[in-house]
This record gives sequence, structure tokens and C-alpha cells, in this order.
Amino acid sequence: MWWPCGWEAVGVAHQPSPLIAGPSLPPLSRPQLAEARRVRAVELFEDGVSNAEIARAVGVCAESVRRWRRMWEQDGASALRRRAATGRPPKLDDTQVETVRAALEQGAQAHGFEADLWTLERVGAVVTRATGVVLSRASVWRLLTGRLGWSLQRPERRAVERNESEIARWIAHEWPRIKKGP
Repeated sequence: MWWPCGWEAVGVAHQPSPLIAGPSLPPLSRPQLAEARRVRAVELFEDGVSNAEIARAVGVCAESVRRWRRMWEQDGASALRRRAATGRPPKLDDTQVETVRAALEQGAQAHGFEADLWTLERVGAVVTRATGVVLSRASVWRLLTGRLGWSLQRPERRAVERNESEIARWIAHEWPRIKKGP
């Protein structure tokens, strides 16, 4: 049978012990926070604090602390440090991403497109022109949402003939009359 490994999973709010928790940390990303927890655990290992107390202090389950302690005893504190991401390196380095960001911020019309809307194909074409790197649609999406922090925006569809002042007049005068009834 599987048991949840964390106080939140069983409905108990967890608060780190103020005596053990150490100084408060600035807002951290998830990987940074995980590493900070492991580093704090190492400090507590060295002070001889029990696994259960360390688990409560850093907000993880005791099994994680036991695993960390085994790694620490075998390979030292460096075994608990965050490692670089594995896998294929990105096709665009940070300077190329900034070049693409600057190009995209100029707008689509500045790159010869009719409307000032970005599509994955258009962004891919700009990436290729700016950096010489050809990206698939999926890679363009990951570039936009992951590395550039952009999100999907859909333009509002409105009729060209739409008359805002006539709409406002109708809402102010006609609609109350219709709503009131005979």
C-alpha cells in the first residue's frame, strides 16, 4: 500500500520548527528551494539533529531525510547539491534568445508580415532569420512560453462595421425599454 510522504497529503498543515528552521529565505524557484532544504538538512546532520526533527524543520517526509543522510554519509554535502540539467543542450543560447526577444518586440509588421500578429510559423521564420537556427513548431512554442515567458493571446474578433457609439446608445436607451416590457 502506498502512503503519502508529506504532511499536506494527509491534511495536516506543516510549519517548520522556529528553533531549527534557520533564517528566512527570499522567494526561490522550486529547484533552488529543494536545494536549500537539502543544504539546511546537511547543517542539521552536522549538528546531530534526528531525522524526524529535520523532516519537520525543512518540510519533507522522514524517508527523504533518511535518503539524504545516506547520500551525505557516502559522498558528503556535494552529493546533495543541485546538478546541471541533463539531456540535449538547447539549440539557442542565452544571447540568441535575447536577440530573438528584441526582434519579436519590434512587432510582426516590422518583419514584413501584413498583420501585427505572431503565429508559431512567423516566430519560427524570425528565429531563423535572426539566428540561423531552424526550430520546429513545438520548439518555437517552448521558446515562447518557457524561455521568453510569453503566453497565448488570441485577438478579439470584431466586425469592421462595428459602431461603438451606436452600441452604447442602444444599451443606454433601447435595452431598458425592451427589458421593461409592454
